[in-house]
Amino acid sequence: MQVKHSKYKNSGILFELLVRQITSDTLDGKESPAKDILKKYFVKTELGREYKLYETLLKKTSLTETKANIVINTLVESSKTLNRGTVKRQKYNLISEIQKHYDLNEFFNHKLPNYKIYAAFYTLLEITNSTNTINPEQTINNKVTILEHLTAANIAPNKVRDEVMEEFEKADKDVRLIAYRSLLENFNTKYDDLHPNQKVILKEFITSIDNTTRLREFYTDKINEIKSELISLNKKTKNQVTQIKINEIVSLINPPSKNSRITDNDLVDLLQYYDLINELETVNE
Repeated sequence: MQVKHSKYKNSGILFELLVRQITSDTLDGKESPAKDILKKYFVKTELGREYKLYETLLKKTSLTETKANIVINTLVESSKTLNRGTVKRQKYNLISEIQKHYDLNEFFNHKLPNYKIYAAFYTLLEITNSTNTINPEQTINNKVTILEHLTAANIAPNKVRDEVMEEFEKADKDVRLIAYRSLLENFNTKYDDLHPNQKVILKEFITSIDNTTRLREFYTDKINEIKSELISLNKKTKNQVTQIKINEIVSLINPPSKNSRITDNDLVDLLQYYDLINELETVNE
């Protein structure tokens, strides 16, 4: 028998998606039902206790194989102390409540950087707490996946290099998410004057933070849109000095190359370009 992974029942994924939804709602300038849902189901609950196991696992890296095995065994044993019936019921109620406020397909339509680890750990916990006979190969595969997250021992040089770069990318994304979420803490009072296009940009950078292709496509579309808008507005500008400066800026605005990585600096550039567009619109009125 094989245990199938379910993102609808994975407390690590559910928690991460709720946090992202709160961020997205805040950028839209509206109250976020996800905030109350998160508090209701993850604060001092059995589901919250299960999520803590995922959180602990994700924080552990660069361990020796011995320590990594101790971490896995400890977390698995801890999962046995949970009331599985209560956890199952809380997950069912959580999904029902999310469905009342959001489209489930859209809510779950996000590529998470740690998805593979979340899935392996969920499956391992389900296997551990199942009364059915499970294919041992599945247990081995999941443990290997988790061990590769916890330690780089006995891995070929090329694999080590790939994993190091992958972890670096993940860390960078986490830092960016923290920065964006920090910005949002005072969003309603400090950033009320953001142009709607700037809010759209911030929202897209957060929701696509782990989707390089989608973010690059979004950035390219915005760059082309901004360039066309500036050219159009500049034709209406009467001040020749301003026209010259705008032409210089326009000449520097180019879409990214096919393999370019979109960074925070690109985010700042887009926000500033829209500030410039707003100023030109005001001047031309």
